[in-house]
Amino acid sequence: MLRDGEETPSRCELLTMVKKHSTLLGKTVVDASDVEMDPRFWHDVFDLYFLRGKDSRRGQDDDLVFFVRKLSSQGFNDDVPPYFVRRWAPKLDNLIGEKALEVDWRRSFHLNLIAHTTFTVTVAICSHQDLRNHQAEQDKPLSPIYKVVKTVYASPSRVNFHLDSQKASLEVETTPAYPDICFAVDDFDSTFDAVVLTETDHCYCVILNAHDGAAFPTAKEPDDCSSSDTSSLKVDISSVKAKSSKLTLFSGFVSYQMVRDAYDAGKSRFGNLLSLAHSPGKQDRLYMKGPGGHGEIEVAVSGVVDQSQQDTGPFSPVMSKRGFGIGFMVRKAASVASVAAKNAYEAAASSHSFDEELIPLKCCLMSISLPWEHIAYDLLFKGTPPVNL
Repeated sequence: MLRDGEETPSRCELLTMVKKHSTLLGKTVVDASDVEMDPRFWHDVFDLYFLRGKDSRRGQDDDLVFFVRKLSSQGFNDDVPPYFVRRWAPKLDNLIGEKALEVDWRRSFHLNLIAHTTFTVTVAICSHQDLRNHQAEQDKPLSPIYKVVKTVYASPSRVNFHLDSQKASLEVETTPAYPDICFAVDDFDSTFDAVVLTETDHCYCVILNAHDGAAFPTAKEPDDCSSSDTSSLKVDISSVKAKSSKLTLFSGFVSYQMVRDAYDAGKSRFGNLLSLAHSPGKQDRLYMKGPGGHGEIEVAVSGVVDQSQQDTGPFSPVMSKRGFGIGFMVRKAASVASVAAKNAYEAAASSHSFDEELIPLKCCLMSISLPWEHIAYDLLFKGTPPVNL
């Protein structure tokens, strides 16, 4: 890619090249002769972007580098993980050696672009009427009743949380998720302790935004993206400079009634929107599909107990490795969740009859999963404004 003596291109330049050769993202029929599928091109751009490039070791990236194995004619082999990981080193050959023949360089570039980008998830409770007004008038801002913003990390591994009573709520195991990318919230039960749906007009909203890192190279000076004489790098970078500083990759909501119906039924399906899987413990898993069927979120749902009816005596004997009991919420009288539960029942008592008993539902986001191609395409090409709460 570079001639002798040429300056290493910036990430701004490299990403512009990547965009030119990523038009087949998400398409099933490809022309293998096209440069987009040329392994040498992707090997070189991978090396320059994540290892040798002047922007690759400025502290903003993780020190892990991911390599995706080539697909066999039968797809990925279940006995062999679809990717392997190495610690960063300045020379690619020192990282993988003979394993270079196993690597799909195009997929590996996009996986690292995703893994080295910064993401935040916003979980909010919004009024159904407010959401309808926003859908009718996109410029109309959303005013959430309550929200939590949390930094999450992209991973090709899926975190399987155990919610049953035999295992602590924070005990986890990981399995390969690729070609999906998983954004897990390890401390979901404490992070979203106060996210409680308390009214029939409430909606549970989840938004995943990307806003910094490898997918957002900066051009501090006008000449930063035109330093090389290589003809292949003489490209228009205006699209990179004009790119929004934040992109929404997933946004979806579900009404209180849909969560309640699934919670009451134990197991239900509402088209492609959500489903619920019972576990023998206090919490249930709710799965919600994103718009257009892209992506899925996993939520731990539980009915919030009426604090006035609870004994605040000994705590739950079921403990995690961190010493956090499942019954800890009952003892945590000063917690926001306790206040939310008390307020929820007071609101229910004042506005609903016994025939229409409203159960406050606590919804703790555990993870978001999206196909890697969906994320990569949005990071490179999505131009619509982000969803702001």
